[in-house]
Amino acid sequence: MIRMIKVKLLVSLCVLAAFTSFVRAADFNIIKYGAVGDGVTLNTNAIQRAIDECYKSGGGSVIFPEGKFLSGTIVIKDNVTISFQKNAVLLGSIDLKDYKNIDPFTEGLGIDVGWALLVAVDAKNIGVTGEGTIDGQGSAIKAKHILTDTRPERQRWGMRPFLLRIVRCTGVNVKGVTLKYAGAWTSHYFQSRQINIENVKIQSVGVAHNDGIGIDGCQDVVIKDCDVVSGDDALVFKTTSSKMACKNIVVTGLRLKSNQAGIKMGTESMAAFENIKISNCHIYETRNGGIKLLTVDGAHLRNIEISDITMEEVRTPMLFRLGSRLSVFRKDADTKQQTGTFENVVIKNVKVKASADAQLMPPTGILITGIPGHYITGLTLENIEISLAGGGTAAHGRQAVPEAIDQYPEVKTFGPRVPAYGIWARHVKGLKLINVKFNLSGNDLRPALVCEDGSDLEVNNWNLPDTKGGESIIRLENVKTALVKNITVKGRAKALVRVEGTASTNVKVIGNKLSGISKELEIIKNK
Repeated sequence: MIRMIKVKLLVSLCVLAAFTSFVRAADFNIIKYGAVGDGVTLNTNAIQRAIDECYKSGGGSVIFPEGKFLSGTIVIKDNVTISFQKNAVLLGSIDLKDYKNIDPFTEGLGIDVGWALLVAVDAKNIGVTGEGTIDGQGSAIKAKHILTDTRPERQRWGMRPFLLRIVRCTGVNVKGVTLKYAGAWTSHYFQSRQINIENVKIQSVGVAHNDGIGIDGCQDVVIKDCDVVSGDDALVFKTTSSKMACKNIVVTGLRLKSNQAGIKMGTESMAAFENIKISNCHIYETRNGGIKLLTVDGAHLRNIEISDITMEEVRTPMLFRLGSRLSVFRKDADTKQQTGTFENVVIKNVKVKASADAQLMPPTGILITGIPGHYITGLTLENIEISLAGGGTAAHGRQAVPEAIDQYPEVKTFGPRVPAYGIWARHVKGLKLINVKFNLSGNDLRPALVCEDGSDLEVNNWNLPDTKGGESIIRLENVKTALVKNITVKGRAKALVRVEGTASTNVKVIGNKLSGISKELEIIKNK
């Protein structure tokens, strides 16, 4: 905890230093350079002239006054802040020929991407601020695009532009603006440092791949008090290159709604994710996960703390995955890596109302899985409460789950269901599950916890609902050294803890409060 506080202070000071050192010069109103705010005139050249003059003068603000200014790709340069006055709109052209791809790359599904409306590459001390809006007109771009491009959507979408793209920049301030309706990703920050994102509102839905805030191999980042509604992941950390980690990042005070995940690390995961602290966020109505931490392309994911999170109507609240897909996204600069690591992650103070309609049915609260020989290590879940629908049968409790070692890491990858209603864990070491409570709307005959191929497991101070007729409340399969203590169970089952597998050893149960449980510990030697 002390280390994370120091990280937060360091990040805040670095970002503050970047912007207090920015010496502003004169303002440059785009109207004076020929821009017309009628929503029809293409203003790309006029806006770029204003930016270029601002840059040549030593820096300052390029002013967007009230109006709708249609444009293709514009490029921010050193010491330039794009400043939007109230009711000012930068409106993206719906013609793809008006966009440029200054720094191309390949994203996680193998699509070439990088076109953008507002972009900065290798710039210093830049900003996008004010009370106005950047509107990418994503749906209109798509409608026009598909008239001439008849390829499947999964192949053609990458040509559509990001809304805001920041590449290898230092000193970036994005504050107060509204970002709407991107053609692809809404905002993407790549290999940049000293970033401040504050009070940004994102409303970006209508086409596929509308990620909200994408942090890709960036360091010394503060994100706070933003409101994101996105078609794809709301807040996503990526490392599409092995050259620079996502590191020293503080996130607080976000509201996140998404058709995919609320908070995600991966899937693109070549360089490390480390020293990241996320707190005081509300995630709601996400359709493909609340919190998803994924390293599958060789990244080391470590020293992460996520705390004080509420979730409402979220499909599958949490997924933690260490895999071995080992994709390469910048093939001219990177090569295939070895399997990465997942260690020292703390998730605490989380309260969830899960959706009754989930990707895997009946729903499950938390999925945790490494792969054979590569373990999720030192994961702690503490002070967790999840309300679920229930509905699992005894047969569901014996569902075999695919390893999917090299597959794209999604909840549905492990379907059609998993054998626990609360937490399913596989290939784990040092897993701590402390002060966990589950609520069920209906009976569920699956165990609350199933752990397969684990060691040094601690299950402490759980409060479990009134279920009836289950084989066991907890099932441990090939688990070496486990402590189950202070479990309060209201329901009835044949056993509190059922131990299976010839590799299972040293399982202890202590201080549990049981009423309708036949056996506290049942060891099945022939499985």
